[in-house]
Amino acid sequence: MLFLQDPPAFLFFTGKGGVGKTSLSCATAIYLAGQGKKVLLVSTDPASNVGQVFSQDIGNKITTISAVARLSGLEIDPQQAAEQYRERIVGPVRGALPEDIVKGIEEQLSGACTTEIAAFDEFTALLTDSRLIADYDHIIFDTAPTGHTIRLLQLPGAWSGFIEKNPEGASCLGPLAGLEKQRQRYAEAVNALSDPERTRLILVARAQKIALDEVARTHEELSAIGLTRQNLVVNGVLPESEAVNDALATAIYRREQSAIASMPAALCDLPLDQLPLKAFNLIGVQALTSLFSEKDEVTHVVADALAKPVDLAPLSSLIDELAETGRGLIMMMGKGGVGKTTLATMVARTLAERGLHTHLTTSDPATHLTDTLVGPLDNLEVSRIDPQAETARYRQHVLATKGKDLDTEGRAILEEDLRSPCTEEIAVFQAFSRRIREADSKFVVMDTAPTGHTLLLLDATGAYHREVVRHAEPDVHNATPMMQLQDPARTKVMIVTLAETTPVLEAANLQEDLRRAGIEPWAWLINSSLSAAQTASPLLKQRAAFELPQIEAVRTRYTKRVALVPMQAEEPTGTEPC
Repeated sequence: MLFLQDPPAFLFFTGKGGVGKTSLSCATAIYLAGQGKKVLLVSTDPASNVGQVFSQDIGNKITTISAVARLSGLEIDPQQAAEQYRERIVGPVRGALPEDIVKGIEEQLSGACTTEIAAFDEFTALLTDSRLIADYDHIIFDTAPTGHTIRLLQLPGAWSGFIEKNPEGASCLGPLAGLEKQRQRYAEAVNALSDPERTRLILVARAQKIALDEVARTHEELSAIGLTRQNLVVNGVLPESEAVNDALATAIYRREQSAIASMPAALCDLPLDQLPLKAFNLIGVQALTSLFSEKDEVTHVVADALAKPVDLAPLSSLIDELAETGRGLIMMMGKGGVGKTTLATMVARTLAERGLHTHLTTSDPATHLTDTLVGPLDNLEVSRIDPQAETARYRQHVLATKGKDLDTEGRAILEEDLRSPCTEEIAVFQAFSRRIREADSKFVVMDTAPTGHTLLLLDATGAYHREVVRHAEPDVHNATPMMQLQDPARTKVMIVTLAETTPVLEAANLQEDLRRAGIEPWAWLINSSLSAAQTASPLLKQRAAFELPQIEAVRTRYTKRVALVPMQAEEPTGTEPC
């Protein structure tokens, strides 16, 4: 493995959600520990499952991994970090200031921006703690999905620049005096990330055109901020030996090889490793140890398990139910890489083909709707919530309204405040709210961002909702976006997952988070199921057998309305039948 040769102190695994970053980072940690190195494995993903991989609780403190000598783990929980961050700010003034002012500060600190900066503080502490670095030979980061990772890595420069230009000002986090103290730590973090002798980024992708296009954008964006030492790993490649006398396996193999051969030019100069698809789930030390082996330690499949029928409704049956309402918001939610974009496109296209006015949109920073939708269609409009464009629009609006009567000094202060990273949160939320309102007269099918992003977005929605209710006149009805999300007659949330252990657990956790916000998911979609497809490939049949317990768990433990979408022989484009 090229990415394991002469590894530096810091190893970052990044890429689109669902490509296997956690498996690779955990397997790498086990491998290096086996070489006699002392290793710390850190997850900065809001939906971390490192603890589940090792079958033990880890949490937000450095914890010894009991099954692997010389290996420790740490999960940075953004929500917990944000809670502690808020308390550090609000705690000293609680009881000293009027209650309404304290509530206002708490509301100001309840959005996604606070969550991100709080997690970032913990992240940079690991990169700059000399004692911690001295204790470990390697610190391995299992990072969040691509969009979140890029934002996380860009924050050092963004915040340092903001502090430097606005030392006396204030952001949505409150006074910047406290942040000024972090200036040196941020600068050290930037230096560590951009130093090729200390840091290597491993870009992880699947052998799919869309995934490789996305990782090429990641490569260019990371290179632009000085992170130049990068390796590429294409994970889960179907071996050629499986593509014998089986139409589905042959189609998958050819599709994957074509994607690798035609990968973007930006990736061609990177050191490349290809890892074969394994027949088993990568849970536990034994399975992870075999990830870098050419031989599979295949668990024997019970013949009856392969023959067990999977009797679940097709996606078309759920679309029939949706079509009866004539309008409404349909939100595809779930872990990154499970196929939300493809299924959102299929649902939107089917509704449009039935003559129903439909708007297909996304709030995913790593969007690729145009790649999955072939050809125009009557009754269907397609759009994207572009964070950069929305932020620029919001800044212009604020300057044209609040800034129009300010003097030169006042306008300069306002412009500096609008450069805060918090501005993007507000701008994207406003665009999100406009899409929600359209659902009163048509179908709006929203391909949301990976789970962590979506929850941050909904957190911003909730904060706005609470603020409106707090300031509303008693007799005035205010229909906030959160109210619409909570109304089952107007909003249908469809949770997308794969029939694999980790994605199902992620989906179950998402469902609980939604329920705590007063949002009840309408249905689950199990995507790319091998057990619902026809295959003679031994490896694919093995993986199909592993799907069955997860499918059973979904329909008996988590939801009463579920559809099964089979693995497609051709790359889905949203034109296939449901």
